[in-house]
Amino acid sequence: MKPSQTPDRSEGDPPGRRGRPPEPICETAGAAHRSWLEPVRSRLEASGLTLDDLVSRSGYSKTRLSELLRGKGYYPGWEITYSVVRALDIPVGPLRRLWTAAAVEARKDTDWIRSRILDVQPPGPEHQPVAHLGLTQAMWRPYTAYAQAFLQTERRARQVVAETFDILWLTWDEATGSPDTPRHAWQLLRSRVLARAPRRPDGRPDLRAAAFSTAVLADLPDLADRLARVDVLARFFDAVAGLPPDQMDVTVLRYLCATDPDAVPGVVGLSPAVTHTLDHHARGALDRLRPDFDTQE
Repeated sequence: MKPSQTPDRSEGDPPGRRGRPPEPICETAGAAHRSWLEPVRSRLEASGLTLDDLVSRSGYSKTRLSELLRGKGYYPGWEITYSVVRALDIPVGPLRRLWTAAAVEARKDTDWIRSRILDVQPPGPEHQPVAHLGLTQAMWRPYTAYAQAFLQTERRARQVVAETFDILWLTWDEATGSPDTPRHAWQLLRSRVLARAPRRPDGRPDLRAAAFSTAVLADLPDLADRLARVDVLARFFDAVAGLPPDQMDVTVLRYLCATDPDAVPGVVGLSPAVTHTLDHHARGALDRLRPDFDTQE
C-alpha cells in the first residue's frame, strides 16, 4: 500500500495556492544523479503540475517527493522514481538506465538495484523516436572517440555517450525545438564529457594523457623517440585544452580522434565554413603556442 494520496499543505502556503515548485537540487547530488533528475524537474515545470498534483498522481507524500526532486537524503528507490516518471509521462527505458547508473554512482550494490527494479511491473514496449535513433547510430562512434580523448578508457566514454543519448531521448521535444538538433546534441555531449574530465589547476580539461594513445606513436619503434614524441604531444594537447570550446572540439576530433575533416561539421553541428574557420584559427593559435608540433601531420 502506497503512502497516503491525500494532498497536504505545507506550513506557510497561502490560501488558494496549491503548492510551490521544488527547491534547487542539493549540491551533494552527483553527476549521474543529476542526469535524470534535471530532465524530470524540467518535465514537471513544463507540465504545469504542482507537487500536490504529483502527490495525487503518484501516491507518495509531498515530503518524499520533495526530497526526490531535490536529490536530498538517500538515493531514491526505483518504485517512487517510477511513480513520478509515469505521472509525468516520461519514457521509462532511458530514465531507468540513467537511474541505474546513478545508483551505481551512489554505491548501491547490484542486488539492491535489481531488487528495486523487480519491485515494479515492467512497462510495455516504448517506441524510440526515429530521428533520435538515426542520430544515435550516426554519432555513436565520433561521440565515443571524443569522450575517450578526455576520459581515456573506452568503458567510461561509452557510459557518457549512452547517458547523453538517454538524456536526449528524455528531452527530445526540447532538442527538436532547438534551432539545430545536431548542435544541441553535441553541446549536451560536451557538457557531460567535460563534467567528468580530469582538470588542470587552472580549470582547463587535462588532455595530456591522450598523448600516450595517439596513433602516430605506433610508427616509432625506438623507445627514446617515442618518449620524446610523447613529451611533444602532451604539450600540444595541453595547449589544445586552452583553446575556446569550439576550436578545442574541432581540433580534438581532427588531430586526436582522426575524424575525417569532411565529417567534422556534421558531428559538431556547424556549417563547413564555420568549422573550417575554427580549424584555421585553432591551428594559428597552436602554431604560436607550440611551434614544435605540426598540425598538418
